[in-house]
Parts: sequence; C-alpha cells; structure tokens
Amino acid sequence: MAYFERLSATTFRATEHVSGAWDEATQHIAPALGLMAHVVETDRDARRDDGLVVGRLSYDILGTIPVEEMDATVTVLRPGRTIELVEARLSHAGRDGVVLRAWLMQPGDTGALAATPLPRIPGPEEMPAWDPTTEWPGGFIASAEVRREQVEPGRGAFWVRSDRELVAGEPVSPLAHAARLLDIANGMTVRASPREVLFPNIDLTAHFFAQPQGDWLGFDTSVSFGAGGVGLTSTVLHDVTGPIGTMSQVLTVRPT
Repeated sequence: MAYFERLSATTFRATEHVSGAWDEATQHIAPALGLMAHVVETDRDARRDDGLVVGRLSYDILGTIPVEEMDATVTVLRPGRTIELVEARLSHAGRDGVVLRAWLMQPGDTGALAATPLPRIPGPEEMPAWDPTTEWPGGFIASAEVRREQVEPGRGAFWVRSDRELVAGEPVSPLAHAARLLDIANGMTVRASPREVLFPNIDLTAHFFAQPQGDWLGFDTSVSFGAGGVGLTSTVLHDVTGPIGTMSQVLTVRPT
C-alpha cells in the first residue's frame, strides 16, 4: 500500500504503485518528489529542533527513473540560524535522476496579517468524481482519487488524494504527504491528448505561503503550449482552507 519501502538510511525501493504515466516501466515522478521532500525534512530534524518550514521546493528532473532501488542524499548548501538552503539528490545506479533545492525558513506568528487575493476553488465535495485512468496508465494514476471541474482543455480545477503511504510504515509530515501529489497537475486538465502529443515536464517549482493540511490537495491549473515546442503548467495550490501557494512546471511539447 506504499509508494516506497526504506531499505537503509539512504536507500529506497519503489513499488508498483509509482509506475507510469508516460512509460509504465519507469516511475511517475510525483511520489519521488514527495520522497525527496521527506528526506529533506528528516535530515533537518536530525540536525536541528527549531522547526524550520519549507517555503520553496524546486526540482530539476534530469531523466527517467526505473521502478527499482534508489539512493537519496541531502547537503546543506547555505546553513543559517533562521534560513537554510538544502539540496537533495535522488539517484539510480549512480546516475542522478532528480535534484531538489529547498529553502527552509523560520516560522512565526503572522496570523493577524494572513490574507491572499488568490481565488478559492470549490471544495472536493462540490466537484464530480473523475477517473484519471481514462486518460493515463500506470500504478500512480490508479492510486489517485480525483474530483475535477473542467473548464476547457488545459484549464480546470481539481482535488487529489491517495490512500497510499509515501514510505511503508514511516510517518511523514503534511508537506511531504502533499508533495507526493504535486506532479500530477500536468496530467489532470490536458490541452492535447497524450496519445497525440508528448508534454512531459522537466522541472517543478512550488512556493508555499502556508503549510498544507489534510488529505486533499487542490489545484487551480492552466496549461499553455507555445509555438516553439515549450509549454507551461501553472497552478494555484489549495488545501481545504483555501489557497496555500503556487506551482509551475515547464514542458517539452512533442507531437507524436
């Protein structure tokens, strides 16, 4: 029932629940991005006890990763008392597949100032269920429960949750729990059928002004294709309290 199993302090085995969606022999990168957020927080908690929170997750996806064993390492690039920049690398057979740079920031009480002009999307109970396996194959997509309100191809709002653990038998933070779903955004309101056009993302950057809470993660997403082979998936992220941040994914657009 988990996406990964821990084999050692730095080694994890992917399960069949991470397969797809462009190729079922390789991982859907979404759970791996959540795993990297988890190892960053685990490393933080081993080094300090002051509860720095993640303000940004910025991933570069260097290539595909098979559904096999992987190694995850963390390096502190910019240590600090109130702000840190850390880097995590996820590798398979000695080759880096994803590099993450995360800003960790000192939390504070700014409840009296909390506000955002970003519009809310309807809650998950207000959207109809949608089966993403009608569009995509693979174990990860099959593990996702989706509620979607489609406006037009490439524009929609949706909520996603999954009952799969990130790492078998291992508690994770609400942030890592949410981060394991972030990369699904690029496939939930497609501009063109993935059977006719390939449009994988080569990065993902998420900024959070509030930490996600709960099982449901909400997306208010727009997909744009340029005329020169590059696209962009842009999202306002939500939990059930409202907007909590933004996310972008740059795409390589390749008609088949």
